[in-house]
Order: sequence, then C-alpha cells, then structure tokens
Amino acid sequence: MKRIAFALVLCCVILAGAVKAVAEPRWGVVAVGNYSTLKFNQDLIGVDAGFGGGVGLIGEIIIPGIGFAVDGSVIYSAFTTNVHFGERKVWNGIGLGNERLVNHTIDIPLNLKFKYTNLNGVENVIAPLAYVGPSFTVHVGDNSRAASAVSYKRIAVGIHVGLGCELFRKVQVSASYTWGINETLSTLKLDDFEAKNKFWRLQVAYMF
Repeated sequence: MKRIAFALVLCCVILAGAVKAVAEPRWGVVAVGNYSTLKFNQDLIGVDAGFGGGVGLIGEIIIPGIGFAVDGSVIYSAFTTNVHFGERKVWNGIGLGNERLVNHTIDIPLNLKFKYTNLNGVENVIAPLAYVGPSFTVHVGDNSRAASAVSYKRIAVGIHVGLGCELFRKVQVSASYTWGINETLSTLKLDDFEAKNKFWRLQVAYMF
C-alpha cells in the first residue's frame, strides 16, 4: 500500500508539472465533516465512530479539454472516536472508561480527479466528478485525558476515493472514504496494540 501511495503522489506531481504551462490554477476554501472510527490490530475493546470537522484551503489545476485535474488541500481537521477502555482491567484500574478521543490534525489530501464536462452545456450547471489519491495527516494535538492511554503517530498516511459534483462551476460537493495505511495511534499500557484511522468525509468547496 505504501508503494501505491508513492505512485499516486508521483503521478499528481508529474501531471501538475506537465499542465501548469497550459492551465491556470483555481483556488478555494473548503469545509469538511468527518465520520471516523479506529481499527485496532486486535479485537480487545469496543470502538464507536464519531463526528468531527474542519476547514481549509484547496487548489486545483485542470487539464483543458479532457476533464482530468489534480488538486490538493491543506485542512485543519478533528477526528472523534469513542473507545471503551473500561472493558479491560489494564485501563479501568486507572480510572478510564468509555473515553472520547479527539485527534486534531492538519490534513493534506492530494487527488487525481476526473470531471465529466462533455454534457452539451449541462456541465455549466452540474458536472459529475470522481477522484482518488493519498492523504497525509499530521498530528498537532489531542484531548488531554487521552494522553494517559494513547500516543498518536506524528504522521499517518491513507488512501481515499470519492464521488461528487461541481455546481455552477463554483461549488464542489463530494463524499469520500479513506483507509489508513499506517497506524494512527498506539496504546501506552499494551505493547503492539495499535489502530488505524478510517473515515467517511463530506466535503464542500467554493472555488474562486
């Protein structure tokens, strides 16, 4: 999976360099909502998915005439998950129960995007789009109570796919799913008990 992520990043970089002379970039603002969970490598405790959100900036470069584009974003984002630490004595013995973990991050998703624009003018109102790419999540903070139970990795990598549409050539609305490639966090009380982040994301961007 790490090779796939590297290949996708390389494709985005090469494609952006190839088209920058013939395509003008667009910039915009973006808001996201996350519905995330943690997938532990052992089935020892229960996990409930939670909601979070974020805001940021997005840039897009379109290859004229064929509908392909590359884009990238920088997004402050929060991921929330409820973990049932109290189900195990190793944690309930130190006063932990059903704990709400909040991971504050800077997300950097990169996309290879296809936007269907050959619709006889309908694309000026609505244009379907699909995208795939890697995402890089940098941990910048978390809720203090979780500090006694888990340690977050500095950088987590994922692969995402998404579908959506562009409205009136300005507003992009999409939904995506991200699979974590490496672990997002590890527990402090048990060795080799780690979790990857997986999440659905609803995204709305306004392009200038």
